[in-house]
Amino acid sequence: MKLGLLTAPFADTPLGEVADWASSAGFEALEIACWPKSSGAARRYAGTSHIDAASTSASQAKEIAAALAEENLSISGLGFYPNPLHPDAAHRKAVIDHLKKVIVLASHMGVPVVNTFCGGDAAKTIDANWQEALKLWPAVIAHARDNGVKLAFENCPMIFSYDEWPGGHNIAYSPHIWRRILEAWGGDVGMNFDPSHLVWQMIDQARFIREFGPYMLHVHAKDLMIDHDGLYERGILSAGMGWQVPRMPGLGDVDWNVIFSGLYRIGYDGPIIIEHEDRRFEGSDEQVKRGFLLARDVLRPFVK
Repeated sequence: MKLGLLTAPFADTPLGEVADWASSAGFEALEIACWPKSSGAARRYAGTSHIDAASTSASQAKEIAAALAEENLSISGLGFYPNPLHPDAAHRKAVIDHLKKVIVLASHMGVPVVNTFCGGDAAKTIDANWQEALKLWPAVIAHARDNGVKLAFENCPMIFSYDEWPGGHNIAYSPHIWRRILEAWGGDVGMNFDPSHLVWQMIDQARFIREFGPYMLHVHAKDLMIDHDGLYERGILSAGMGWQVPRMPGLGDVDWNVIFSGLYRIGYDGPIIIEHEDRRFEGSDEQVKRGFLLARDVLRPFVK
């Protein structure tokens, strides 16, 4: 295993500077945020473009990978997390076009995994969204296969605000759908596993790893705290809004002993990438770094 971080919180810091700090702090891997270059408003923790997939040549891609290797940093994956099943056709096309560019970039860099979302139309049922996924994803998956890259869908429901209500923006969050994904595309699509999303859904963490561990290509280390006062006020039918609180590892309700016991038991030996979404460690690069260092110290005893 290698311990690393997702670069997304360093939106205004060049990749080289992020790499210098990460290496000096003892991290061993980076998941590189690869959203499109844009000056428009972005979702929180999205929009960071540390490599512009639309304009980076094959030779430049190889140079970036080599520079990171000189810092003793591997690249766990390239990350772009849009909504490929967005109800607006123009939006859907734009994000799929960029995702395909990220896949090509990964191939040029020698990175085997691109992390993304399956997507979802919040106004549709799970089954209706699945029918859309069956139409959209085969061509994208074939593009990834042709470029020697695997796709890893994160198990995040993407329901944090009322614009994502009621169904969320990513259907790949439950065992029910993951069995369908793996039956349809299991040779080419795996999971970017984030245990925090199991907590508020009340999905058994150990059982989930036992069933889906062999298909985990990448792991996000993020914690989540249930605000029980918020849950009392809003009830479980609020789908987590007002009571699911992202935290740095060690500060929430994820049982990291259970997580790592399960990962080692099923033979996972890939990257453990800290994903920072904790509002208590925001506001400046120094605060963001403080959060990452806290998470590093919590997780380091498990990552060998």
